[in-house]
Amino acid sequence: MYQRLSAVLFPIMAVLLVGAVYWGYQEHQEKNSILIKAENQYQRAFHELSYDMEQLHSQLGNALAVNSKSQNFHRKSLVNVWRLTSEAQNKITQLPLTLVPFHDTEQFLAKIANFSYRTAVRDLTKEPLTDKEYATLKELYKNSEEISKDIQAMQTKVLENNLRWMDVEIEIAAEQSNRDNAIIDGFRTVDKKVNEYPELNWGPSVSAMFEKRTLTKLNGKKATPEEIRAKAADFLGLKDPGQVRVVENGQGTEYASYSATVSHPNQEGTIQMDYSQNGGNLIWFINPREVGKKQVGFEEAKQNAKQFLEKHGYPGMSAVSYDTYKNVGNITFVTNQDGVLIYPEKLTVKVALDNGEPVGMQANEYVFEHHKRELGKPKISSEEAKKTLNSEFKVMKEDKALIKNEMTEEVLCYEFTGKINGHFYRIYVNADNGSEEMIEELPGINGQPEPSVP
Repeated sequence: MYQRLSAVLFPIMAVLLVGAVYWGYQEHQEKNSILIKAENQYQRAFHELSYDMEQLHSQLGNALAVNSKSQNFHRKSLVNVWRLTSEAQNKITQLPLTLVPFHDTEQFLAKIANFSYRTAVRDLTKEPLTDKEYATLKELYKNSEEISKDIQAMQTKVLENNLRWMDVEIEIAAEQSNRDNAIIDGFRTVDKKVNEYPELNWGPSVSAMFEKRTLTKLNGKKATPEEIRAKAADFLGLKDPGQVRVVENGQGTEYASYSATVSHPNQEGTIQMDYSQNGGNLIWFINPREVGKKQVGFEEAKQNAKQFLEKHGYPGMSAVSYDTYKNVGNITFVTNQDGVLIYPEKLTVKVALDNGEPVGMQANEYVFEHHKRELGKPKISSEEAKKTLNSEFKVMKEDKALIKNEMTEEVLCYEFTGKINGHFYRIYVNADNGSEEMIEELPGINGQPEPSVP
């Protein structure tokens, strides 16, 4: 009996064993294939990064080598610098460097990219490179040479010792990046050197991009918890400020603020508000109640939001955009100063579309940017500005607007809203020289622009 049973089971077990071995072999082959593919991608990105840095150094040298009046060549070289730094940044993101300190180098490359782009796009015949910009280019040339040489030295080690990027990824994943590794140590060395470079004069437009907008830089004296409690109670229409709980956040840091919370009077949940410590400005507020079926249209929601803003000390705001999500309307407002839309001063009001009640507000941009501005008069008329538009662009509405251009400079513009090629756009034309400063596409519904224009 046992012989008969074994005669039946042995072939079956043999087949299962062979199948298991074959399956394991296939899995091993597939895993190896994935690892080889990942390693090849890492190696390609690293070697291309080395090439990009070498070319970046070369292009900076070209910009310095030509005559100071060679504006066309300067523009060409700076455009190439911008392209190469952007490509180098892209290669870095493809490498497994998540936990390797390389932030300073990445930010350094980002500043080079922005400096070169913003310098190249301006009219160099009218605004040639300044002495300070030449000095910056010389420093960048010297620094890029050092970074390029360090990465090339890493590249030599990788090739000579057959180093694998997969080992770097495994060490980082295992939190063992403190062990000796030529690649990890090389990137740490580069980042340390970049951190020690003296701060360069990038110019106001680039510096503004990387300047931290912290709450400690806001004007006004530091508010006390009692003052915030009173402000929150007044905002919510509460007679008893004792209902408001105030907590200090980030004490002693650049993001110091107060959080004010109130238990919802009619349902579960908590109304939440954040205030800056300096000046006691409301940063955001949210009433996280459940929103029922949509019953309110855009016009009613906009009017309710506008009344809400006027009630709470934000007069003269104009609605400039509108979208909905889960029966909540998000309406963006900007300050209207003497008939000019001040886009840097924007805030968003959330309106529940079941009954039109404002249930939230995001005002951080308004808090940082709000101040009285001296607005000059346009040097060209709106009719002259229209002549710069595409002849097929059908203008539906026009306004005056103050926006921030690519150089982060505030410029007075004519804002034209209209349609071309079946799509809706806002085009901002400089009110001084007629150049098109910015274009944004607007969503449309049933052949009409989404109700984003008051």
